[in-house]
Amino acid sequence: MSATRRPNRGPSAAAENRAALIAAAREVFAGAGYDAPLSAIARAAGVGQGSLYRHFPDRTSLALAVFEDGVSELEALAADPAATLDDVLAMVTEQTIASTAFIDMVSVPPLDERMIRVRDRVADVLAGVLARARGTGAVRADVTADDLVTAVGMLAGVLRRTPAPDRHRTAERVWRLLRKGIDA
Repeated sequence: MSATRRPNRGPSAAAENRAALIAAAREVFAGAGYDAPLSAIARAAGVGQGSLYRHFPDRTSLALAVFEDGVSELEALAADPAATLDDVLAMVTEQTIASTAFIDMVSVPPLDERMIRVRDRVADVLAGVLARARGTGAVRADVTADDLVTAVGMLAGVLRRTPAPDRHRTAERVWRLLRKGIDA
């Protein structure tokens, strides 16, 4: 993503700049890894580094903003009573494929308290759809939301070491194996 730097419009551009930074971070981190230079993200967003640091004082804050967008999408999907566990796991899988660069950030202790809150939101989403899946008899009664969070972590670990072109196929194989352990 290459953007031309936009003229400084001052505070009126704050929301637009923030959104551009989040979109650029998602793309740059996915392509170059979590340790990609923040200057590359500012450049891709078409803003100066000062704007980046006004919105996101550190790398973790920026990464969390990217994650929180994804969690909000999950929450919206899970709020639909027609959404199934498979629907939510498919979205989680797509987000995991797109965000493999963040895996080290969320899996290396000590975890940032803000990251724990985001993980807890994902667990809450999974708990809700898991309860509905249990109601249909599709999932074993002893499977917990923490089990699903662990399964997603296992998937993420595998995808992190998988070349980008092979990630979808690999994710399908991983879920076929993991579903044998959770399906009724």
